Amino acid sequence: MSQVSHTSLFFPSASTRVVAGSHFPRAGDNMGAPFRKPTAPGVFPGHWGGRRPRPTMPSPLLLAAALLSSWAQLPAEASSWWSLAMNPVQRPEMFIIGAQPVCSQLPGLSPGQRKLCQLYQEHMAYIGEGAKTGIKECQYQFRQRRWNCSTVDNASVFGRVMQIGSRETAFTYAVSAAGVVNAISRACREGELSTCGCSRSARPKDLPRDWLWGGCGDNVEYGYRFAKEFVDAREREKNFAKGSEEQGRVLMNLQNNEAGRRAVYRMADVACKCHGVSGSCSLKTCWLQLAEFRKVGDQLKEKYDSAAAMRITRRGKLELVNSRFNQPTPEDLVYVDPSPDYCLRNETTGSLGTQGRLCNKTSEGMDGCELMCCGRGYDQFKSVQVERCHCKFHWCCYVKCKKCTEIVDQYVCK
Repeated sequence: MSQVSHTSLFFPSASTRVVAGSHFPRAGDNMGAPFRKPTAPGVFPGHWGGRRPRPTMPSPLLLAAALLSSWAQLPAEASSWWSLAMNPVQRPEMFIIGAQPVCSQLPGLSPGQRKLCQLYQEHMAYIGEGAKTGIKECQYQFRQRRWNCSTVDNASVFGRVMQIGSRETAFTYAVSAAGVVNAISRACREGELSTCGCSRSARPKDLPRDWLWGGCGDNVEYGYRFAKEFVDAREREKNFAKGSEEQGRVLMNLQNNEAGRRAVYRMADVACKCHGVSGSCSLKTCWLQLAEFRKVGDQLKEKYDSAAAMRITRRGKLELVNSRFNQPTPEDLVYVDPSPDYCLRNETTGSLGTQGRLCNKTSEGMDGCELMCCGRGYDQFKSVQVERCHCKFHWCCYVKCKKCTEIVDQYVCK
């Protein structure tokens, strides 16, 4: 028998920032050290210098057929790095000499992201996994809302609705960035990346003295830094006039990216396992462990509900629309545009509308037919559901169930 317990974890200072174009240390460097106050603005002492990592060899077999399709012809602004989630990148196992680099074939990457791809090609599959995790969590959190985080194509993923700086867009940026931190941190622990390994974070001060600090923990420090470098690259490359609406949107995206990364970082905890005869717990070994991503999604959903409305000033800073509210922290979500009602299909805004959506006739919440259908009414139909029932345990050792059918009433918006 074993037990798992948790204690607290340190968190980086709010002033911590990654300089675009910096590089990550190799596996032998001190990757597990906790975040420290930078000696100069935006510089991590001891983390960003040293030898430049050797770029991994390109693998044209990765997406030679799929990624040479019409995707490659899309304008840069029409696609996003989120598209890596729709057609996952496979880890290269073979190489063909003289073929085009895979990074030049991946759609949706900005110039800076493409350079990072060339240096850290093996990371790309996990960036795609992280984006996919973020999209799935978004769809779960908004499953009962008018906007349900539907993917509409393989390039822009969410379509034109992301062009609006709304609360929903804020959540999407945050949960996607969080997904990348989660995926990269775990890949480090599992030995899938050559530039990082298990977490070597400092022993928490409040850990009991007789507990051992070791094991192979999730490398959330590396995941946080790499995600900051990669995800923010697209925004930092944009150069808009100070005080313009475009600059306001860039600052909004950067804020929400950071909020998503911090959600994963601050929720990472210390897990411990008991050792001893019959689980007597005479010895405990502890390590750093990521929280379940559903808990991260739940927290970001709470941040969505309390997101702050912002506007850009002439000095190129975001300020609260209503100064009576508290100034948002780096962990809070912000938005610059009001949300559409998402009731009707609108090709201009990218709203899919709620026609045909299932609703709950008895609910008074957002999933209720009155709110979900925007007052248009709903249609009723009957459906057959098959479930397992009358399950019995047979010695030894299996469970046998029957299949029961039930006719239920369901409702869809007109």
